[in-house]
Amino acid sequence: MTDAAADAQLWLVVGLGNPGPAYAGHRHNVGYLVADELARRMGSSFRAHKAGRAEVVEGRLGTSSRSPGLPGQRLVVVRPRCYMNEIGGPTKALLSFYKLPPERLVAVHDELDLPFDTMRVKLGGGDNGHNGLRSIRSSLGTGDFYRVRVGVGRPPGRQDPADFLLSNYTSTERKELPFQVDRAADAVESLLTLGLADTQQQFNS
Repeated sequence: MTDAAADAQLWLVVGLGNPGPAYAGHRHNVGYLVADELARRMGSSFRAHKAGRAEVVEGRLGTSSRSPGLPGQRLVVVRPRCYMNEIGGPTKALLSFYKLPPERLVAVHDELDLPFDTMRVKLGGGDNGHNGLRSIRSSLGTGDFYRVRVGVGRPPGRQDPADFLLSNYTSTERKELPFQVDRAADAVESLLTLGLADTQQQFNS
């Protein structure tokens, strides 16, 4: 996409997670943390949306240091207010409300197959066992949307992956987590302003 085309487009950025304070610190909720950071950068607070079970922030990201001279990108940041395996419904409803195709969707989510301090940005692909991605793919009938995959690493020993995801970060990880969340938000901003190739070159660890 060209810079001018990118600026003309509205994007939907969905942070994947489970609602409620009981889940707030879990590895499975890192998408929520990135959504919170994007909202902070936009200078806005989440509000309930009439289209479905979700909270949204609408606006623009500020001019990026990675794209000097370009205006901030128009976007809607979403925190679904339903459990991970139901996220597809609100996502589809919001895409319909804003009249956006799946190609304007960015899903930010945890990724077991990436180490804690890494991430990948990609377009399309399967769900790799992720319930949130599976729900979105099922609701939209396609996997052709962007993903910012934030590494959480594999569980130690024989711990069940589901239990690992629904557990809190370690104390060591919590010290590094703000930097990882900030970098993932940078990747979203880069994707929306500079496009996939430049973003992958800079952020795909």
